[in-house]
Amino acid sequence: MAGNTGMEQLIPIVNKLQDAFTQLGVHMQLDLPQIAVVGGQSAGKSSVLENFVGRDFLPRGSGIVTRRPLILQLIYHPHEYGEFLHKKGDRYTNFDEIRKEIEADTDRITGNNKGISNLPINLRVYSPNVLNLTLIDLPGLTKVPVGDQPQDIEQQIRNMIMTYISKDSCLILAVSPANSDLANSDALKLSKDADPDGLRTIGVITKLDLMDEGTDARDVLENKLLPLRRGYVGVVNRSQKDIDGKKDIKAAMAAERKFFLAHPAYRHVADRMGTPYLQRVLNQQLTNHIRETLPSLRDKLQKQLLAMEKEVEQYKHFRPDDPSIKTKAMLQMIQQLQNDFERAIEGSGSAAINTNELSGGAKINRLFHERFPYEIVRMEFDEKELRREIAFAIRNIHGIRVGLFTPDMAFDAIVKGQIARLKEPSLKCVDLVVQELTNVVRACTLKMSRYPRLQEETERIITTHIREREQICKESILLMNECELAYMNTNHEDFIGFANAQQTSETSSKSGRKLGNQVIRKGYMSISNLGFMKGGSRDYWFVLTSESLSWFKDEEERDKKYMLMLDGLKIKDIEQGFMSRRHVFALYNPDQRNVYKDYKELQLGVETQDDMDSWKASFLRAGVYPEKVSDSANGEEGSSEGSTSMDPQLERQVETIRNLVDSYMKIVTKTTRDLVPKSLMHLMINNTKEFINGELLAHLYASGDQSSMMEESPEEARKREEMLRMYHACKEALKIIGDVSMATVTTPMPPPVKDDWLSTGQDSPKIGQSGPPSPGGSMRKPISANVSRAPPPVPGGGRPAPAIPTRPTPAPPTRQGNAGGLPPPLIPSFV
Repeated sequence: MAGNTGMEQLIPIVNKLQDAFTQLGVHMQLDLPQIAVVGGQSAGKSSVLENFVGRDFLPRGSGIVTRRPLILQLIYHPHEYGEFLHKKGDRYTNFDEIRKEIEADTDRITGNNKGISNLPINLRVYSPNVLNLTLIDLPGLTKVPVGDQPQDIEQQIRNMIMTYISKDSCLILAVSPANSDLANSDALKLSKDADPDGLRTIGVITKLDLMDEGTDARDVLENKLLPLRRGYVGVVNRSQKDIDGKKDIKAAMAAERKFFLAHPAYRHVADRMGTPYLQRVLNQQLTNHIRETLPSLRDKLQKQLLAMEKEVEQYKHFRPDDPSIKTKAMLQMIQQLQNDFERAIEGSGSAAINTNELSGGAKINRLFHERFPYEIVRMEFDEKELRREIAFAIRNIHGIRVGLFTPDMAFDAIVKGQIARLKEPSLKCVDLVVQELTNVVRACTLKMSRYPRLQEETERIITTHIREREQICKESILLMNECELAYMNTNHEDFIGFANAQQTSETSSKSGRKLGNQVIRKGYMSISNLGFMKGGSRDYWFVLTSESLSWFKDEEERDKKYMLMLDGLKIKDIEQGFMSRRHVFALYNPDQRNVYKDYKELQLGVETQDDMDSWKASFLRAGVYPEKVSDSANGEEGSSEGSTSMDPQLERQVETIRNLVDSYMKIVTKTTRDLVPKSLMHLMINNTKEFINGELLAHLYASGDQSSMMEESPEEARKREEMLRMYHACKEALKIIGDVSMATVTTPMPPPVKDDWLSTGQDSPKIGQSGPPSPGGSMRKPISANVSRAPPPVPGGGRPAPAIPTRPTPAPPTRQGNAGGLPPPLIPSFV
């Protein structure tokens, strides 16, 4: 496939761009415009399309030959062949066979009697001499149905054509024969409807060699008469005799050139006429499109290049076998680990702050001040169970005797049991802190993933140290608990003593949550046990105070839904449903009374476990304590026995011991809540920080061969090579874009012209409704009678025309001012 040298010059430019972007892995979509030919029947549309491609492959003949749209996709490929979509896998290397298959497939769908169809024929032509383009050969407009054609043949073809040429990416070649009246051209009318501004329309005048002797289309080709924004190009196609005689396209182009040079009316514009010039015009439009696409591609590449600069900088002079580089990298990574661990624990700020959940020091702080106090409260004694234990202790101490005084041994026995129960939440706090510290270390060592053995060894050394400190912490906490058990300091300044215990009532001993009605917490929760119609599926704004729980429609706190008093309420966990993503807990009344309207409990749902722990800790501050594990049947029987057989004296003794235990346990609990976090900070967190800062590097050097430890992972080596390849490919692509910009030129869009003739000139005749071809239909002399519609010649003082690079012969003097290159200059009266 040869004959379009302009396209052949564009091919290496496009291939260079494609190759550069393929190396980058970036999809480069040039989306070159489609080219469609529009015109009347037998106007020479298929010949114009063939001349642009440079090969014979379309059916020819008289009457309506193109009866289905032909979508021709030109695809760049090292080998030349054709392939039809309806015959996938069949390759046609002979273009005569392609023509025969087009005719055969047309007849299969439309029949042999001039029928038409809007079902397109898709043909792909692969060649090393083409760009990736789409050419569309459309049926010509006809007025009178023949054969099997429907009565509305004109409207059907019009709609079919408009489907293709209405797209903004389609260049329209409006083909009109010179031996018919151009003012009634169907091609120009359709092009005007699809492209009102004339940005995509190029006029093509065919059959110039068939005009009557003494007539010419000079005014039209000079864009004076019936002007278009992009002007007209005249072509001389091969006749049917030439086609039958196998006259090739190159010979036809030579004859066409000879015709324009020999004709007295066209020789002054011969360089702007003919198929080669039409090819140059279309190829320039492809060049313009490529150049318009380059700025966005350049911006994309420059952004990618800047994004890679920082990472590539450390790779430019990298040598994997250099021991000094490995040592330096190891020291830098350990130093980075130290800084990251410090920031994660102390919260001194970092560029990579977690905005989704609590982590590091913030989560440990929550463990200390919300989770740990809540676990302690859950282990606290139940009132009924405590009184039963005190009663049994007093009676067992007295034995067979009747006790006249309250035995202090009962106080010791009960308090020791309660103190021992504090071990479990304290040790659980240690486990939670160890887990979070391990997560922090794992997150900090992720930056060492470039050296997997170093990452693994560093994480192992620090985690081993944390486990060692965990054991020391637990031993220290157990020792602290044993110290509390070893000696009951009843002389403590906060201890009420026996005298005050006998006078203190139970209610006064519970006055710990009389905080005034201050706000403790606010936030969104949902009410899980309400039905959908009652608003149970939405979130409400809850406000918790020391005395009540209120909820509102939103955080503006204007529309209050309800206020629930907290006196006598307890809190318990609700098992999470199978399909539920929320964590649920409930407020309830131990006396089985309704809590909210007709509901025995109020189930509240939150998004995360951390939110639930935080709300529970807030309810503890308000005096709402969690439920206790129910006693066994024997325990309940013993309780009833102890309570029913209790005489007044024993009841007073139980009340005294109860107040003493409550007072002393407040002291022990307060001490435990204070000392456990301090022990963890000193023995584990601070110690781990000091270990990382001072001893980690020594342990790494002692653990083995540093050279093998600093070996890159295969993934990191590939990443480095890929990064460098992408970087250089990006720079090469930018260089190619610069070369393309320098090697090609963009032609500016011609200025608008006065094309109202398309509407005014066709008011009287209907669209495309022309009479029989008249020899003077578009001749110069007959059209001169209507010269009032054409622009007057440019006066001598008007704007000069652009210079013409080459001219075979000088123009006549009367037309010298308008002999510029296409498109012509604007005529002042049109501006």
